[in-house]
Amino acid sequence: MFKKSMLLAVCCGIMVVAVEQSFAIRLLTKEEAIKGVFGPGAVVVVETKQLKESHLAKVTERMGGSLVSAQKGSKSSEVAAKTSYDFIFSMKDGKKDKVAIIDEEPGKWGPVEFIVAMDLKGAITRVDVLSYQEKRGQPIARHSFMSQFEGKSSKDKIMVNKDINGVSGATISSNCATFAVRKAIALYEELYLK
Repeated sequence: MFKKSMLLAVCCGIMVVAVEQSFAIRLLTKEEAIKGVFGPGAVVVVETKQLKESHLAKVTERMGGSLVSAQKGSKSSEVAAKTSYDFIFSMKDGKKDKVAIIDEEPGKWGPVEFIVAMDLKGAITRVDVLSYQEKRGQPIARHSFMSQFEGKSSKDKIMVNKDINGVSGATISSNCATFAVRKAIALYEELYLK
């Protein structure tokens, strides 16, 4: 009898752990995300850029004072601001063709990881979600939401209820996506275009 009770308790414990972690979802690996934004067979080059004080100050100012989306109501574990970013370039005929940044922002329940791809002038060509831990924010990973960013640049507001339609019931997730896109544009412009 003891063995059956113990086995049942262990099985129930495993089920509870599985249910607790069931919202952490990996949609794309980094390799799949890069292939998705640049196309199959793309030749890629990664350039790591360390933010100098002048760049850090300009990007932080453009982002409203923080390099991490800080929203009231977010129960996300702290996402640390980075000072080093990888810029992933696709190459065509030996020249840079497009650029992408993979970064994460805090959602309501945990970090949301994005890939933001741009042309070399800083206009968005594609945005995808690689992973999330959201309970209600999963719809931000849908093409119907992400496609709203295509063609946007620093000339646009890129804000929920301004030029981006948020997902009902997923305000924090929608805002973290717009922040990630604005930050990718700001980083690329400050480090490569100015």
